[in-house]
Amino acid sequence: MNPRELLIESFRAALSAADPLAIVPAHLPSPPKGRTVVVGAGKAAAAMAKAVETHWPADAPLDGIVITRYAHGYDGSDADAMPLTRIRVLEAGHPVPDEAGEMAAKEILAIAETLTADDLLLVLVSGGGSSLLSLPVSGITMADLKAVTAELLNCGAPIQEMNVVRKHLSAIQGGRLVAATKARVLSLIISDVAGDDPSAIASGPTTPDPSTYQDALDILAAYRIVPPLSVMRHLSNGARGDIAETLKPGDAAFSRVENRMIATAHASLTRAAAFFQAHGITPMILGDSITGEAREVAKVHAALARQLQQHHHPLKPPVVMISGGECTVTLKNAGQGRGGRCSEFLLSLAIDLDARANIFAIACDTDGIDGSEPNAGAYLEPGSLARARMIDVHAKAQLGMNDAYGFFAPLDDLIVTGPTRTNVNDYRAILVL
Repeated sequence: MNPRELLIESFRAALSAADPLAIVPAHLPSPPKGRTVVVGAGKAAAAMAKAVETHWPADAPLDGIVITRYAHGYDGSDADAMPLTRIRVLEAGHPVPDEAGEMAAKEILAIAETLTADDLLLVLVSGGGSSLLSLPVSGITMADLKAVTAELLNCGAPIQEMNVVRKHLSAIQGGRLVAATKARVLSLIISDVAGDDPSAIASGPTTPDPSTYQDALDILAAYRIVPPLSVMRHLSNGARGDIAETLKPGDAAFSRVENRMIATAHASLTRAAAFFQAHGITPMILGDSITGEAREVAKVHAALARQLQQHHHPLKPPVVMISGGECTVTLKNAGQGRGGRCSEFLLSLAIDLDARANIFAIACDTDGIDGSEPNAGAYLEPGSLARARMIDVHAKAQLGMNDAYGFFAPLDDLIVTGPTRTNVNDYRAILVL
């Protein structure tokens, strides 16, 4: 197996540890006395719902609605993509929310309000749910929520900070879904955030929220974001205590709630490490919660790769460095470049390694979509820079435009998987021979 094949297969191994069709069934409860209603949101929502429907007893009541990103549902194009029959799968906007998500979230909240103590609300939570499950509070329009979300995306704010703001503009997140129902609640959660904090995943519709309105205001101020007047008015009223806060730890409503983490970045990195070990390569997991500017994180990884190759410390090659987490990209020329944080990481890595022999790498988003284009990420080899120069594509210029896609696409080094229907954040592997 050559380095390219090895790295791509390692990514597939990482994905297998977060495959909803494989992991959800073991966590399904027994049917309750009353109804079971499935709701959820995220990039894994369709696959999670399919796993529930496939394994739920045929004679037990089951219905519901989940929201996923456009093109992440099941369209019936082949036997493996047949639409669900008991749970509806709706599609909406991501990473910027839209009216389709708003209408679906409104319907989910209305259904939750009808349930009784004899019923079960089975909530399927995964990354991307913050945008997809968008139901702005009264007085804030979807246009205003879109504007704030776009500003937060462009400034490079970490997802945890983005979600503090969004929770305080939402009628369903920050634990408010729990407050809306009398049913027992079981949330199955696939984590896409560093540290696996359930309150940050899909902005925590079923979890306590320790953050405050003032925290949201402070985040906007730190990034010099001037929100629409309706947003500033709502957050300011909340900070003064004129509006009820999100549900906090210790709230009695959570006595009937279980939030269960069923897939994490760490589990996927561990699965990839076992894959490399089986192929005679020593794995070194750097961490599952690495954050920061993608191009700066890449420089640190490059330094570690050189250390391994030159000094055989702390391990002797062949070694593979594996890492996860969610880096950020601060756009220098908004709208000019294409790509996402994984391909930007890889392009910066290429520049810093400067065609160093026997170092290969892959960086992919586990949801199958890296930023603005339909690729999961890209592949890097020692000859990438030279091959690019031969066709008049220059790495530093492309990085300056945040256009990593434009660097890797003509080299035929993009990794294209299509929607994976899961999401445990980024996967990076640097192979040092």
